[in-house]
Amino acid sequence: MLNVIIERRIMPGLEEEYENAARSAMHASLGVSGFIGGETLVALDRADQRLMVTRWRDERAWKAWYTSEARAIAMQRILPLLCEEETVRLYQSAR
Repeated sequence: MLNVIIERRIMPGLEEEYENAARSAMHASLGVSGFIGGETLVALDRADQRLMVTRWRDERAWKAWYTSEARAIAMQRILPLLCEEETVRLYQSAR
């Protein structure tokens, strides 16, 4: 299993718009082959910071989603709401 951690920083005042766009993106990933689940976390001390934690069957499934047209469309709503480029990190369970 692969865990994908995405860090995002939202422009002040656009948190609600971001939440709507992020929900749409998560909804679009629900039917994608290899998607297991995910959640969004909000920093307690920084309302503008989000951490997305998603779980995928493997790296191939993640890359298929990451480069898909569906994700590109979802990101068109998200990217204008960010202060900086998102950071994406891939993790797997330690063996």
